[in-house]
Amino acid sequence: MLKLSERIMMAAEMVRNGSVAADIGTDHAYLPAWLVLNGKCPKALACDLRKGPLDNAKKTVEQYGVADKITLRLSDGFDKIESTDADDFIMCGMGGTLMTELVSRTDWLKAPQKLLIIQPQSHAEDIRSYLINNGFEIIKENACSDNGKLYCAFCAEWTGSAKEYSEGYIYYGRLPECDSPEAKQYLIKIVNRLKKKLDAEEKHGTEDKAAYLRRIISETEEKINDM
Repeated sequence: MLKLSERIMMAAEMVRNGSVAADIGTDHAYLPAWLVLNGKCPKALACDLRKGPLDNAKKTVEQYGVADKITLRLSDGFDKIESTDADDFIMCGMGGTLMTELVSRTDWLKAPQKLLIIQPQSHAEDIRSYLINNGFEIIKENACSDNGKLYCAFCAEWTGSAKEYSEGYIYYGRLPECDSPEAKQYLIKIVNRLKKKLDAEEKHGTEDKAAYLRRIISETEEKINDM
């Protein structure tokens, strides 16, 4: 039976039962194959920018006997996907900055029935910031450890309404609500990264940016202490 890594499984668990899922940047198509094999999705799309990964994906879906339920699509992000093709859209293994670029140029994702499932490799604050400032709401978040590295994943849906968030939210999201040691460890890692940025800013940057970082660090540390 096909087994997913911890970080990919974390994203798979956020996919809605019975939905049609599209895996953006699918590589070997392990995630959509797992979703179909385990009955979570009746069918799925495996999408990638390059032909090489799609060739790998083809081997996977044929190996596991799900080629009739998984559509392979050569696509730069969402560019070759129609709004009616899928319900849940999964993005794993990219940086948050690239994710922001891909989502921001796809207006049809701004629909209540669509679900975005995001597992950023870096700069999760970029995609969180874009989402909450463009009518999306993060509805669930989690963290895990995979091969000694910490990862977060979250899902978001478009509501079209503007909500007020504190300054640090783009860094910690809903992780403080998670009752898991990995969530706390992930936030500690974020604070340590911010402290390095603060140190550089205090030495060579501006006071305004340094003051901003101090506020974010303080706010995030308070959240950690309450976990």
